Amino acid sequence: MNSPSPQSGLAEPAMQELLALLGIDVEYVRGEGNTLYFLDETGREVPVIDYAGGYGALVLGHNHPEVAAAVERFLGARRPVLAQASRQPAAARVVARLNDIVRREFGTAEPYYGVFSNSGAESVEVALKHAEFDRQLRVRALLEEIAGHVERAREAVRAGTAVLSADADGDVEALAERVRAANAAVAARPPVFLALEGSFHGKLVGSVQLTHNPAYRTPFGAMAARARFVPFDQPEAIAKIAEEEREVLLDLRLEDGRVSVVERDFPLFAALFMEVIQGEGGIREVTERQARRIREACAALDCPVVVDEIQSGMGRTGAFFASSLIGLQADYYTLAKGLGGGIVKTALTLVRGERFRREFDLVHTSTFAKDGLSLAVTHTVLDVLEAQDGQAYRQAAERGARLAGLFRSLLDSYPGVVKEVRGKGLMLGLEFRDLSGAAAPRLREAARSDMLGYVVAGYLLRAHRIRTFPTASAANTLRFEPSIYLTDDEIAALDTALRDVCARLGDQDEVAFFGPE
Repeated sequence: MNSPSPQSGLAEPAMQELLALLGIDVEYVRGEGNTLYFLDETGREVPVIDYAGGYGALVLGHNHPEVAAAVERFLGARRPVLAQASRQPAAARVVARLNDIVRREFGTAEPYYGVFSNSGAESVEVALKHAEFDRQLRVRALLEEIAGHVERAREAVRAGTAVLSADADGDVEALAERVRAANAAVAARPPVFLALEGSFHGKLVGSVQLTHNPAYRTPFGAMAARARFVPFDQPEAIAKIAEEEREVLLDLRLEDGRVSVVERDFPLFAALFMEVIQGEGGIREVTERQARRIREACAALDCPVVVDEIQSGMGRTGAFFASSLIGLQADYYTLAKGLGGGIVKTALTLVRGERFRREFDLVHTSTFAKDGLSLAVTHTVLDVLEAQDGQAYRQAAERGARLAGLFRSLLDSYPGVVKEVRGKGLMLGLEFRDLSGAAAPRLREAARSDMLGYVVAGYLLRAHRIRTFPTASAANTLRFEPSIYLTDDEIAALDTALRDVCARLGDQDEVAFFGPE
């Protein structure tokens, strides 16, 4: 076992070494709005415009005054933060307010039940567990129904009122045992989950199996249920996967005095997970047509659809639910990040009424979920987002359109450097062209090792005091997820910085990015 070096420390040594290599190992000492501050060697505060936005968590920016005031009021009143196994009306009010938003954005009266947790990945784990809990109860009900049919068939044959058909070999007792054994083997099969290629749903034991990037997923593949990945732009592949995985249960049908063996489809698929805008997959949008075809394919399988709104939700795209903009109503929603106002850690899984299993409350609990402080913050976040008839959503759409216009201008000016602009509202991606064939050796090597985006991010921080990062599974794409309070001056600063980056990439000026050899 290797001992950590004194320089790397004991907390995330490999990550700290990578940050230092990229020149972004900065300690920030203050944050406000879209600005972070670090201290230079003289102790002076240096401002940095934060376009990374806490990977989407800072839809209201750093230390929003109303959110900060809510924390101060809560603590000042000495309210309990942790009071498990007690009445918590604030939790019910949060879920009720979110139901109001669901009704407005999707036009549905069906209720959604809420299960609280502590992070985005945990909210995905909740959806995984609940979907499998629901599937198991459906399997149990189906097996009980079949058992009833088998018993009626046995009684009819023993009474002489029915005979076995030609496809039912042997005597009725042997047939009943064959059905039981075959069904027990099928019922023991673990569930299959579906997810889209390019997806990111977290790095916990279950959620990482839904994350497409094999570097995150494959080391832990033996630890959780399997996922099948659907090509991003091929929803029709769902039916093909379903046919490949199909399992059947055997049942006995008693009709006109004859007992025959029939097949019943086994509910193998627990859920399909998807982001309507893939965050770590390169800011790729699901279209309305794709969403409709996914919904139809899943309905044919009785497979619930889980929409991960952890990064795209909470107003960032111009609506509370980004999925509402393409008409995709889910069976589950996972929410986190912005729900905590950039200050507390909280998450919530919403489960559609027709899918919700009340017993789940008793088999899934959490020490820290729905604590008093996070609930107070979430109420304040909802107050801010919903104020003035949803002014925050309109602001996100307008600021996002302004930012996207900047990126399209870069695409027009530097077509040999910029490949594509993607996203919606304030969840945008700027993709650079592949430089793995560049003449400049260090740029070429960075591109070949999927580090070009990190190199560019390091240059933006050092040269322009602008902070952003590439998306994790599409490293040539820079993400831009600032708060809804983005100013014209902050956009202008980004314009200047990115034009400098594009010009230097076009010239293959590797000294600017790496320094002299």
